[in-house]
Amino acid sequence: MKNLLQKPFVKKFIYFCIGFFLLVLILDRFVFPWYVSSPETTVPDVVGLIESAAIGRLEDVSLQPVVGDTTFDQRFPKGTIILQRPKAGEMVKEGRRVHLYISGGEPIVYVPQLRGKSIRDAKFSLERLGLKLGIIEEVPSNQPKDMIFDQQYTEGTPLKRGEFVGVSVSIGSGLGEIAVPDLIGKSLTEAQIILSDSSLVIGKINYQRSFSLLPNTILDQYPSKGNRVNRGDAVDLFVTKSADTEAEEFIEE
Repeated sequence: MKNLLQKPFVKKFIYFCIGFFLLVLILDRFVFPWYVSSPETTVPDVVGLIESAAIGRLEDVSLQPVVGDTTFDQRFPKGTIILQRPKAGEMVKEGRRVHLYISGGEPIVYVPQLRGKSIRDAKFSLERLGLKLGIIEEVPSNQPKDMIFDQQYTEGTPLKRGEFVGVSVSIGSGLGEIAVPDLIGKSLTEAQIILSDSSLVIGKINYQRSFSLLPNTILDQYPSKGNRVNRGDAVDLFVTKSADTEAEEFIEE
């Protein structure tokens, strides 16, 4: 028997039994009696209150507010409580946690890129996000006919759902004297040289992340190659930037 008690696993088992007995004793003598005898309170209704008022009302009845996630909900003003757990009216022990969920107000969406699209495609892109196509301005330009070449809000502008986005659509301008060169796949530096040789200039540069192409590579251009434009006109470019870091803005000398 003495040799059995000296074995490590037997000692560990005995220690475990002693520890378990002490834990049960503590729970039975102290924790459970305290929990059962602790006073109860009714959870107040804080839905619709601003965050600070809700926290104050809960603390007044000895409850512990815990602020959770923010959720967009147009039914509740921004910063007000939209949901609470436990619900209002429940009887709980004092000190109980009450989880609060805050309204972020009306849902926010971001304007997509519409330049280069047709009216039909632009309308689909907007409606998919909950936005609407606004005023369509038809403007003579060197851009391809029926192509959107400008938009009221730039790509990425935050708007509330249901707002309108106006666009400018090209109705063409006849034939210019210069054919737009093909710049896709060229570097930004090469594009500048090619345009300069054609008496054209770089217009707006729109950067897009790329995991496969080198930074400052031309992805797309407007007007596209072959369109006829006039001397000194600008060609807008879509250019890659590093997928890991922000690309530096190209500064025309």
